[in-house]
Amino acid sequence: MENSRPTAVAGLFYPASTHELADMVNYELAQVTARPEYHPLAIIAPHAGYIYSGAVAASVFKTIQPLRSIIKRVVLIGPSHRVGFQGLALSSADFFKTPLGSIRIDKQAQAKLLSIPDIMLLDQAHANEHSLEVQLPFLQQVIDDFSLIPIVAGNASSELVSQAIDTLWDGTETLVVISSDLSHYHNYQTAQQLDDDTSQSIVELDYTAIHSANACGYVGINGMLLFAQQHHLKASLVDLRNSGDTAGEKDSVVGYGAYIFEE
Repeated sequence: MENSRPTAVAGLFYPASTHELADMVNYELAQVTARPEYHPLAIIAPHAGYIYSGAVAASVFKTIQPLRSIIKRVVLIGPSHRVGFQGLALSSADFFKTPLGSIRIDKQAQAKLLSIPDIMLLDQAHANEHSLEVQLPFLQQVIDDFSLIPIVAGNASSELVSQAIDTLWDGTETLVVISSDLSHYHNYQTAQQLDDDTSQSIVELDYTAIHSANACGYVGINGMLLFAQQHHLKASLVDLRNSGDTAGEKDSVVGYGAYIFEE
């Protein structure tokens, strides 16, 4: 019997209908204007409801499309919004489901991670978590076929996250996706300044400057920045907006940034 992690936020963060979801993702990808040619090995993408952050997410997922037949697995790291724990949490599921189909979990890769202290199986952390789930439909539309290593980050050091990425790193066939929104619930001008500062820290690979007030996925971001330092990757800003630019009021906004890491 298939052991699958079902959708938790279909119909809330994105359409539950297969056709509506595919149309929405493809529409957002089609709106992305021509950009310089990127060769992303890792990305940071936002994880809010698609009406708020979908356009920003599309801007960075669009950079992956030229690699759609090359990428074979995705390491996906997002923050835990509902369950507190120490370390990094994997899932016991064999598949993660979305309205666009099932994605196979790379069990061999997970076995390597489980040999590292503070990395564990913890299905409770995955059950209702949206930070990973909302990235999956975009991945399904821009990559032909891939396996998944889904990781929910609790209270974990940058060194642990970097070690997890390093354990699975094999160049162009593996894509790392860090899921994070930026500042939360400031007025428009304050959010812009905060998010500009966070973006500068990301581009400079400063893994000591970003905290929970700057980005909800700061654990994954900082681990990625440390890994990028160690492997001589460069980070670039692709898009930076907030909910006041997309589908919300300007008095209390959430920031969304899209970034890539290349050699």
